Amino acid sequence: QVQLVESGGGSVQAGGSLRLSCTASGYSVSSACMGWFRQAPGKEREGVAGIEWAGRRTYGDSVKGRFTISRDNAKNTLYLQMNSLKPEDTAMYYCAGKSRPWTSCGMLLSSGLYDAWGQGTQVTVSS
Repeated sequence: QVQLVESGGGSVQAGGSLRLSCTASGYSVSSACMGWFRQAPGKEREGVAGIEWAGRRTYGDSVKGRFTISRDNAKNTLYLQMNSLKPEDTAMYYCAGKSRPWTSCGMLLSSGLYDAWGQGTQVTVSS
């Protein structure tokens, strides 16, 4: 059974940094399509960053140059390093994974690619 558990959210002031973690069980992040999404109240879920098993990374336009997605295969953990945070980054952040390994990742920022989701971790950025 695939399970994703996020951690690392919190409250920071604008300009600050946070690192989100997503620990996977039931499959390996090194062979999977993985992504981070966020959803603010009253808004649609937005793709933030994605990484495929071959290493290709994709970022949403609003976070390019500020956020970095990475993974630690030994810890089976996905990360999202968030720098220069802005109030508009405030949202619930979700980790997502495609459970079938070594398959095409296609559009990494499309929620339809993924079939496993974490419970979310809240990020709040104050001005």
